Amino acid sequence: MKLSLRILLSVFFIANLIYAQSSYPSYYAQNIFGLTSPGAMKYGLYGYDNPALLTTMHQPDIYFTWNDRVGTWSEFNHWGLFAAVPNFGFTVINQKAKGYSVADWKLSAGFGGEAFSLGLGVGWSSGDVDIYQRSTLFTVGTLYRPLRYLSIGLIGNLPTSGYSEGAVDVGIRPFGNEKLTLFGDYVFRKNRNPKDIKWSAGVAVEPVDGFRITGRYFDTDIFNIGLQLSFGNVGFTTQTNYDKEGNHSFNTYGLRVGAYDRHPFRVFSEDKNYVKINMYGGVNYQRFKFFDDSNTLIDLLEQIEAAKNDETISGIAINTSGMSVNREMIWELREALKEFKSTGKKVIIYIDRVGMDEFHFASVADKIVMDPFGDLMLQGYMLGRQYYKGTLEKLGVGFNELRYFKYKSARETYANDKMSEADREQWQEIVDDWYYEARKDICEGRKVTYEEFDDIIDNVVYVTPDNALKLGLVDTLARWDAIGDIVEELEGDDKGLVNPGSLAEFKLPEDNYWGNKPQIAVIYAIGVCAMDEGIRARTLVKYVENAVENKNIKAIILRVDSPGGGALASDFIAAALKKGKGKKPIIVSQGFVAGSGGYWLSMYGDTIVSAPATITGSIGVIGAFFYNKSFKEKLGVSTDFVKRGEHADLSYGMLLPFIGRLPDRDLNEDELAKIETVIKDHYKEFVNKVAESRNKSFGEIEEVAQGRVWSGKDALDNGLVDVLGGLSTAINLAVDLSGLEDEEYDIVQYPPKPWFNFGQFLPSFLGIEGMIFKDDPIIEELKFRLENNGYPMPIMPMSDMDLLIEE
Repeated sequence: MKLSLRILLSVFFIANLIYAQSSYPSYYAQNIFGLTSPGAMKYGLYGYDNPALLTTMHQPDIYFTWNDRVGTWSEFNHWGLFAAVPNFGFTVINQKAKGYSVADWKLSAGFGGEAFSLGLGVGWSSGDVDIYQRSTLFTVGTLYRPLRYLSIGLIGNLPTSGYSEGAVDVGIRPFGNEKLTLFGDYVFRKNRNPKDIKWSAGVAVEPVDGFRITGRYFDTDIFNIGLQLSFGNVGFTTQTNYDKEGNHSFNTYGLRVGAYDRHPFRVFSEDKNYVKINMYGGVNYQRFKFFDDSNTLIDLLEQIEAAKNDETISGIAINTSGMSVNREMIWELREALKEFKSTGKKVIIYIDRVGMDEFHFASVADKIVMDPFGDLMLQGYMLGRQYYKGTLEKLGVGFNELRYFKYKSARETYANDKMSEADREQWQEIVDDWYYEARKDICEGRKVTYEEFDDIIDNVVYVTPDNALKLGLVDTLARWDAIGDIVEELEGDDKGLVNPGSLAEFKLPEDNYWGNKPQIAVIYAIGVCAMDEGIRARTLVKYVENAVENKNIKAIILRVDSPGGGALASDFIAAALKKGKGKKPIIVSQGFVAGSGGYWLSMYGDTIVSAPATITGSIGVIGAFFYNKSFKEKLGVSTDFVKRGEHADLSYGMLLPFIGRLPDRDLNEDELAKIETVIKDHYKEFVNKVAESRNKSFGEIEEVAQGRVWSGKDALDNGLVDVLGGLSTAINLAVDLSGLEDEEYDIVQYPPKPWFNFGQFLPSFLGIEGMIFKDDPIIEELKFRLENNGYPMPIMPMSDMDLLIEE
């Protein structure tokens, strides 16, 4: 149902209440404890007034309020308790006079999003119900915030006896934020008493965070002035009411406890804390919705940024025990910590058993703490591959490498028994770049010379904790449980250790912004380029197209971590991005691997961002053909067929369980010639597309193509990428290019992660962790190869069944 239709139906429903039949307190009687009309400030009265407002709650909160309308302020003759969690609220209001009392109870629920929500409430009473003429009350509410400047609430109160009523409340924010809000509301009711309030109007001002002043005028010439002051998780409210002659009538008081709120005293806080971050396990791009507490790259980057901007935080302490993060992500997180340190804040990193990558990460710290029984292995970097030429020969499986470009080595792991010279050349340069980047950073962080570092790598290798301390590679030896004492030693003062979730950035309410914030979409293209596995191009293209057409998405970031695969899948996504060019900024952020088909995915970005450690380029196409030489015969299997068509039997052969079909024969000369033509045509088209997207000539791209892989650093030098950086760099570029520098925005991530990781959750739940619930990667690789047997593919060696062995 379209939003406009929902609003129309809501208005129609509310309007009909005018002619329905109030023995329950009227809208304004219920709103007596409110400083403004329901939708104008914060979340109103926690769903008691408009249950749709419960969708704006961000944390559990409790508000107790009372007035001295009857008796003195200390007699509590009229009080209310409002409690809520996101989407659900509970209220009890008690009043007594002349020896009688009544308690009005209400349960409410609200559902929807930032722009539109619906709510339902049911109320009942206890005590002297007949004296106060109470009945069961049903409340229906809607909240519509199409713009950050406008809020419209529609409320219907339907008691089971007496007259029903409808109300509309409107809030206007001239500046689009909480600093100034104009509001008004109007009640529709049949057979109204002439003295009843029909409408009110007022203003709410928040000149500094958490300090709110309100004024409200009613059509019966009464008015009130209110003040609300927040101290973070606690807040106080007072309101003075005046009669139509301007004389003091009564006061209202309130105390709030629970949800964190903006407050003006944060900058004066002397209690500076350290954020503790646990890096155990890997770093994923996304996490499953349930039963998944793993770290994600974007969350870690946001946590570091939030800590940098939080005045109550003076440092970060990181536990790297059990950390397993790829080289590119390590660089991104290290760069974020460098930016954090630029504000004068400190970083402490604990290590126990680490190698080159982890120590490279730790070297950014002001103080490295090493476990007294830890291990530090500084071996350098290497890349190696396994070769299966001899294995295939022993098995009786034939292999034909369809390679026509010097550096396109994706299939030589099956064709050779060692690296070709071209392959050795390109991977040696990658390894050298990794080494020099790490050496530069480590020497800068630990204040050692290049010569000293090289000597440690070549002659020491295994560094004991004591020797690490002596060489200046670490600062102290201790366990993680002593980190509090180490922080105190570094700071000269005792500091608290807090979790990232306690940072203000993640606790603050979002009442300062009405409606949907503009969004930046981060779309993940992770894994092999295939239609229904890996990047899942058939599905992923829909998210790309929707992001292009969605007017609230102001920029798109495609995060690529792929060694390539099929040209069809790669071009599916690339073509969708090309169509979006000019409609909104499109930024490509390359992860650890973005080569071949992974670079095809990247090439149409307005800006391509790559990390120094990224493996990119590999602009080339290759093919391969597996076939039977004697494997089938060794197993005693025979095949036979009939055919119509000269090449109909090309892919026919023995069907291997779980893997696929192994053709009976090799390509003949005619078929080889045809495939060579196709591969070279694909290559020419690939180079032409890159030349077009990079505004270069075919010849300029040809010089850096031929399947050659490059580090991100070299790709910047040869024009294949535009900027060195990571995902946060891409986000900053997207913000700048979309004009969101001075606006709040949300990051939305696609495709959404499933609810559960059944491959991990079910074995644990059933107590059978040892069982394997996913396909073996080697089997998957063979299946992929045979499914694409003979097809030209823009793919890198990174997807070979042995992958790459890194140390």
